[in-house]
Amino acid sequence: MATTATEPDAKPRRLSWLRPPAASEDGTMALLDHLREVRYRLTISVITIVLASLAAIVFYSQLISFILYPYNQAVDAIRASRPDAEFLIVNNGVMSPLTLGIIACGVAGILIASPVWIYQLWAFVAPGLVSKEKKYAAGFLGAAVPLFLMGCTLGYFIWPKGITVMLSFTPRGLDITNLLDMASFLSLEIKIILVFGVSFLLPVVLVALNLAGVVKGHQLVKSRKFVIFGTFVFAAVATPSTDPVSMLALALPMTVLYMIAEAICLILDKRKGITADVVADWSIDVNDGK
Repeated sequence: MATTATEPDAKPRRLSWLRPPAASEDGTMALLDHLREVRYRLTISVITIVLASLAAIVFYSQLISFILYPYNQAVDAIRASRPDAEFLIVNNGVMSPLTLGIIACGVAGILIASPVWIYQLWAFVAPGLVSKEKKYAAGFLGAAVPLFLMGCTLGYFIWPKGITVMLSFTPRGLDITNLLDMASFLSLEIKIILVFGVSFLLPVVLVALNLAGVVKGHQLVKSRKFVIFGTFVFAAVATPSTDPVSMLALALPMTVLYMIAEAICLILDKRKGITADVVADWSIDVNDGK
């Protein structure tokens, strides 16, 4: 009788490491249970990303065409004014085609699987939040994802302008051929897109700091001219292409987003009864250092 009673309990435990530990009614969890849940969430996320990356292999040709679209647009623009310009796409080295495929399919897999791993991250954090914190977190997530995607999209479509500017410095009449190494180009393109995407999260960060009581709206107003200057410096340094078109395309939207965040923070401060006089009593004046 004892053997038959324990057999049903043993079967569900065979793959128990793939299952999240059950939380208590009050949402608390022991340290080991937290580690088990981290393992579960990471396992699900990694498996999903790997499967999505393998699925991207089916569309590998279309994926490479998508990657090369900004470059082809830039080449067409240059050849319209300089028909004699020479451009050649190459894979530099024996391992380059494999490296290109791994990076391209890996990035595609991360993007395709993003709903799954974002949910896993949310499912891990949400049980430790109260209802008000969940509301704020959901709001920030709902604002951050579209802003990040908007930034990435802008970076992708402004990238051809940057390529055109850089390739236009090729001397005329010297039979110089521009060689494009695919792996290096993909790495640079990913950096450009990520810089634009992350930069568009500026208002989300500022509003979060305001809600946490770290930054006040009136402080943002006083710091505006310094932030705008810093934004252009950041854009010049952060854009790997170092061309003025990419710099302006990043700096101008960041400036607008900063002003939007500034207005939102002022509205939130007004609801809390925080005025410029109140802020002046305890904050540092960034103009004169007093």
